[in-house]
Amino acid sequence: MSGWELLKAHLQQPEYLHVLLNPLPVYGLATGFLAMLLALAVRSRPAQVVALAIVFVCAISAWPVAELGESAYDRVKAQSDQDGGLWLDEHRDRVDDLLWVFYVVAGLAAASALVPLRWPGSTKTLYLITAAGTLAALACGGWIGYAGGQVRHKEFRYSSPPPAKPQEQEEHHHHE
Repeated sequence: MSGWELLKAHLQQPEYLHVLLNPLPVYGLATGFLAMLLALAVRSRPAQVVALAIVFVCAISAWPVAELGESAYDRVKAQSDQDGGLWLDEHRDRVDDLLWVFYVVAGLAAASALVPLRWPGSTKTLYLITAAGTLAALACGGWIGYAGGQVRHKEFRYSSPPPAKPQEQEEHHHHE
């Protein structure tokens, strides 16, 4: 199989794409936040808009990352050991609980870039709210990613997995 054929095969696997893209909502938001701080320090509105664009793209990228993760769930679950499966369920639950935070931050970043065009007095307030939201999304991404990292990386498991929730135990028994 040639390198291109191998790459094409990988790019058709949702679990591969999930792993490839999942740093964007975490590392990307961290980069966007740093860019926001730098733009604030140099007092440059164009730099702020670039930083907000980075935050927007990285926050909204949580959507395809979550969709790809959901598409890969059954295959990854089947390949996981028991603890990894429990961590996978926890990872999925955290995504279900917190994905909305990324959408809010994407909306805030867009608003912070566009609303001041009509209402210039809103610039600083929206920018600071967006920065705070970016930190919140970054924390959520770290929390989600921590559980995701436990799925396949036994060397990172320093604690027991969370216990299976009742519906997951019931689903597990139906699959046996």
